[in-house]
Amino acid sequence: MFRHVSLLICGSIATDHLMTFEGRFKDSLVVEQLDKLAVSFLVDDLEIRRGGVAPNMCFGLGRLGLRPVLVGAAGDDFADYRSWLDRHGVDTSFVHLSDTRHTARFVCTTDSSMAQFASFYAGAMSEARLIELGPIVEQVGPPDYVLVGADDPDGMVRHTHECRQRGYPFIADPSQQLAFGEGELIRDLIDGATYLFSNEYESHMIEHKTGWSTSEVLERVGTQVTTLGPDGVRITARDIPPVEVKAAIGVTAVEPTGVGDAFRAGFLAGLEWGFGHERAAQVGCVLAAYVVETVGTQEYTFTPREFVDRVRGSYGDLAAEDVAARLS
Repeated sequence: MFRHVSLLICGSIATDHLMTFEGRFKDSLVVEQLDKLAVSFLVDDLEIRRGGVAPNMCFGLGRLGLRPVLVGAAGDDFADYRSWLDRHGVDTSFVHLSDTRHTARFVCTTDSSMAQFASFYAGAMSEARLIELGPIVEQVGPPDYVLVGADDPDGMVRHTHECRQRGYPFIADPSQQLAFGEGELIRDLIDGATYLFSNEYESHMIEHKTGWSTSEVLERVGTQVTTLGPDGVRITARDIPPVEVKAAIGVTAVEPTGVGDAFRAGFLAGLEWGFGHERAAQVGCVLAAYVVETVGTQEYTFTPREFVDRVRGSYGDLAAEDVAARLS
């Protein structure tokens, strides 16, 4: 049973195609002939993983019993992925399907020395700029939040501008686009956000590229949520003391990809449940723990009781009782 909420999660939709080569690339390369490079490698396996920041967050929200709205662009090869998300509580009704492009794809081959050949095909992601939020809101109702995650830059700008114009509370989460965006773009994406998500390195990049100090960033956003990896998360806002939450305990890290997306999903679930920042961050940290212990961004599973027990082990009985009341 999934509880419908008006959370619009905008961002990239992609699949990862990951291959392993048991040898070493360098043994097949002739340095003097790199301008005539033409080689092939027989790989030993292929893993196709579901990805993209928006589906990763939506999946996490679905695991917690909520039904978010996925907003993004995909190709006509999206059918299997759509079915998977539908089964796990995600509303995919408003995904834009391209007539000409495949879903965005990351293709990577890794050799025995961890050297990689990789490429990223943006594909249908570039059509995210064609999506208008207004018609979606007319059908699902006024959004509690619109999260604008990493996506086609023009699409991110369009969604941010529309949120400002229509008065939708929005969450700025530029993440991967920070490395490529210039200061003007980044300022445009975060100014006026209710929440700003980033990791610690990205928070410094935001200040460096925008030219804004820490206090100037907080003058332009309601609350800044900064993930700190194994040290947890720090939440800062104007005129109130910072909140710091330690990461969940007993974590056996296997693969970090998608951990930030899972934290965001848990945090948003906490807000939808009416929690304050500290409790919402605790939910986010526990959900993130499941991802870091799993290969793949959407391969984890748990029962409500298992999740509540993990909250109890990390944050105590009161936190567990609060979460149990929402998950039951």
